[in-house]
Amino acid sequence: MSVPIVRTVAELRTVVAGWRRSGASIAVVPTMGALHKGHLSLARTALQKADRVIVTLFVNPKQFNSAADLAAYPRTESEDAAKLAPVGAHLLYVPDAADMYPAGFATTVSVSGFSEGLCGAFRPGHFDGVATVVAKLFLQTGADFAFFGEKDFQQLQLVRRMVQDLDIPITVVPCPAVREADGLALSSRNVRLSPAERSVAPKLASVLLETAEQLARGSPVLPMLAKARAAILSAGYREVEYLELRGEADLQPIASIDRPARLLAAAWLGETRLIDNVKVSLTFPVAAKVHG
Repeated sequence: MSVPIVRTVAELRTVVAGWRRSGASIAVVPTMGALHKGHLSLARTALQKADRVIVTLFVNPKQFNSAADLAAYPRTESEDAAKLAPVGAHLLYVPDAADMYPAGFATTVSVSGFSEGLCGAFRPGHFDGVATVVAKLFLQTGADFAFFGEKDFQQLQLVRRMVQDLDIPITVVPCPAVREADGLALSSRNVRLSPAERSVAPKLASVLLETAEQLARGSPVLPMLAKARAAILSAGYREVEYLELRGEADLQPIASIDRPARLLAAAWLGETRLIDNVKVSLTFPVAAKVHG
């Protein structure tokens, strides 16, 4: 058994209209498929907040910088639908790219500031693609709530800014990153890791958490970031794209822990690009340390 699937805006809106007539509240969980435990956790959390939950599955061509990366992205629609059924999601929305971006499509949503730096510096246009498709999904579903994981923290903050700036009547609900037992943040890209790379991968999270703890205790920022970068590389990662301390609210670079902050990183392990982030505060929870 799998969750019902709709593929057009008209079908989707017919279902949503019926739910609205019954007084139901609606949540949406936007995904690109290849669902893992993190996605399923978002859906479960959404079910605690709303009467009906729509999971969207759309591999958005506008947020890929490489045609090869787009072609290689896993597509597992039938498996995804089967995974969602026991969770209790009510609908899987799987639009076609030709319907999402029909001939003559000429509009782009761009969120300045939040789209710059970090992943935005290495993936030009990526966040314009994210903002555009998320705005469309919000309008198509008419949902009351949207659930996003904190692993993609820059994306989360960008979507929040967009919703506020455009007066979109939806509440964005952040959810903590879901991790494997050894600390590796769940990602659809993890399936690309070889067994040897998989054994190295958790080091990114452990270095970030150890660095965040030291920063919270007052260690100087720049030397700690340099030490962390070296530790990630010595663990077996081939490149650290970025490793930065940013203010949590505005994602601006900061040089000291004088407000809630995030330590964010992107690094290449073989041919797989992994991202992660951890919270940094003056009351760092030592008990939350990742072991592995």
